[in-house]
Amino acid sequence: MKRAELLVCHDCDLMQRGASCPPGGTLRCLRCNAELERDLPESLGRALALALGALVLFVISNLYPIVGLSVNGNLVRTTLWHAVEILYLDGMWPIAALVFATTILMPGMQVMCLLALLVPLAVGRAPWQAPLLFRAMYIARPWGMTEVLILGLLVALVKLSHIATVVTGVALWSFGALMLVLAGASAAFDARQFWSRVARATQPANVPNVTTDVASGEAPRARGERAAVPLTGAACGIARCHACGLLARMPAAAHAAACPRCGSALHLRKVASLSRTWALLVAAMVLYVPANVLPVMDTSSLFGTQKDTIMSGVVYLWVSGSWPLALLVFIASIAVPMLKILGLSYLTWSTQRRWTWLPEQRTRIYRLIELVGRWSMLDIYVITMLVALVQFNALATIKAGPAAIAFGAVVILTMFAANMFDPRLIWDAMERENGSAR
Repeated sequence: MKRAELLVCHDCDLMQRGASCPPGGTLRCLRCNAELERDLPESLGRALALALGALVLFVISNLYPIVGLSVNGNLVRTTLWHAVEILYLDGMWPIAALVFATTILMPGMQVMCLLALLVPLAVGRAPWQAPLLFRAMYIARPWGMTEVLILGLLVALVKLSHIATVVTGVALWSFGALMLVLAGASAAFDARQFWSRVARATQPANVPNVTTDVASGEAPRARGERAAVPLTGAACGIARCHACGLLARMPAAAHAAACPRCGSALHLRKVASLSRTWALLVAAMVLYVPANVLPVMDTSSLFGTQKDTIMSGVVYLWVSGSWPLALLVFIASIAVPMLKILGLSYLTWSTQRRWTWLPEQRTRIYRLIELVGRWSMLDIYVITMLVALVQFNALATIKAGPAAIAFGAVVILTMFAANMFDPRLIWDAMERENGSAR
């Protein structure tokens, strides 16, 4: 079998023969329908152009004010960094760190790593420390939440418009453009093309495409038994790198190893996946209660003090006529965290019980959970903008409440839980059933 013909699905671990990908098309797993490959013509050139644009927009977005609020001639403007600073000075350093990491640090890291990887290739040179930069970009990608920040800003603007005159800043528009450009750069970047170019730029090539066992003329057989149908990577001792897509043979009796190409962790199955997922889910369940019961925001004004929960914020948007935004906040801040906890609990419990029914549907549930988890950060960004802008001393001030920390912890814990869960375990029960039937 040719090297390019051997594919291993990252969701169900099925080993299968590849095919030529149609122009602009995709190859999908025959068993779980996961995307295996995508044809991206001129991928690296487009990714480089978009990354350069993202760098310019990122600098503008963080130097200029996002929005301003005018009350009785007093104008308060804020940048994203200033909003983080106010949260820190108010003693809400966990929320300040979370907002800084997801809106400044991770998007900036993603842009800089993209440029450090692609600019040398554009002039025919191999990137310096390519494996390290590639891993950093892979880690930063899911934690950069510029698109969620934009929605949070829109919700905050609606709330602020009922208090005073809202003055939009340059950074608001540049953040919107950054969201689109950065998403385009991430979508355009093709890891297969990148490592192929790196291999050509280094002579002699010192980065393998696949291991010797995997590149043989026919598919490897399962250890200690005749080749089974369907054949999985784990049965052959072959792991697929989730970062760069390399297929590598695992050492005998080893649970984990390092990818020989990018250095990311390789594992046939994530170690203690179910127990770790349960631990994170239980912690999220405990914190979900105070996140919705305690006040998420404290407002002080001439008329007294008001404490708002997440649900009261939804009600305020609804009665003020902004029912689409009320529905959006309810889904993102209340429904999505709860459904994530319930969905992951169902997947973990059913996998632990070794259920064999509807494996494809359960895998789709897992993909959906991974996709929507980040949108729960919406309310955190709304609070950040309100706290930064409503600072009129005796007239009105807004501070983040204790529920904000609990809610932020729920979002992070559920994202880690989704990352810790190994969807390949769903299909292992099918393999055991097929093996016993034979």
